[in-house]
Amino acid sequence: MIVIAGTIRIDTAKESEAVVAAAEMMKETHEEAGCLAYVFSRDLTEPGAFRIFEEWESQEALDLHFAAPHMATFQKAMGGFGIKEMAVKKYQVSSVEPLG
Repeated sequence: MIVIAGTIRIDTAKESEAVVAAAEMMKETHEEAGCLAYVFSRDLTEPGAFRIFEEWESQEALDLHFAAPHMATFQKAMGGFGIKEMAVKKYQVSSVEPLG
């Protein structure tokens, strides 16, 4: 399994536009084969900060996601959000178990 997690900080004046674009991206991505989870969340204490969390069955599924038409549309939209920082990492997970 592959996990993608991180933070994207944008111009606070563009938050409403970013929410609309992220919601559409989430909807489209949830329909992709190999997508186990795909979530954008606003940070509740930091205006303009969004958290991203993704789970993918494989690198192949992730590669197909990056090549999807809705990814190109979203990336183009992101160019207008005044990105201040993007800190996103990929984790390769070898085991998963419940907490507690």
